Amino acid sequence: MHFNSDTELYCVIGANIKQYRAQAKLTQVQLAEQAGISISYLSKIEAAGCDKSLSISVLNQIANVLNVEICEFFKEV
Repeated sequence: MHFNSDTELYCVIGANIKQYRAQAKLTQVQLAEQAGISISYLSKIEAAGCDKSLSISVLNQIANVLNVEICEFFKEV
């Protein structure tokens, strides 16, 4: 994995979170509540063109709710 910019990295992470959330048939509200983050924060993370940074802790919380390995969020689709 190689990302040319932080924005590219955040876009890949956000797109993957959105994809796994859809596969889990969860709404943004449901995922945000279960992960213990605000809905506005999650929507910013998932937004196309997002440059919202996030902590490893938040990424781990989301991964746990979605039951995926955290490394899956870094794979380019």
